[in-house]
Amino acid sequence: MEDLSKYDVDFFLFLESVFVAANQADEDAADKLLKACELLRQGNNFIGIGRGYVHLLKLELKAACQHFETVLQEEPDNELATTLLGVALSLTPDMVSKGEQLLEKVGTTTSNTQAKETANTMLDFVAQFVKKQGPDSTRTKL
Repeated sequence: MEDLSKYDVDFFLFLESVFVAANQADEDAADKLLKACELLRQGNNFIGIGRGYVHLLKLELKAACQHFETVLQEEPDNELATTLLGVALSLTPDMVSKGEQLLEKVGTTTSNTQAKETANTMLDFVAQFVKKQGPDSTRTKL
């Protein structure tokens, strides 16, 4: 097999393209890009997050949770995996409260403004739509 080290600089470009492809519902491209990432940096936790994200967008919540949990077993402080696991659990009927707990944890402990904003947005969504409360329900921003 050819030496792939010269493509290592493109790892994050391939990885970012996974999320673009997933957002455009191009699962085939996302899967191929993830395989390219695995060739370059096997075992990188971002690959597991990417796989989980693809499943999350397809609402395959159990599979998404498994990928995010695997990442968190290796890297317990990964805020992205924690946030996305919270999102997936919040959409799972019997796991809503666990998802909310994770999102509240991220919202109160992170210094990452995007993670905090995502957690707050998802908590609002859960309060208004998942728990079937009306739009006038109030929740304190974290």
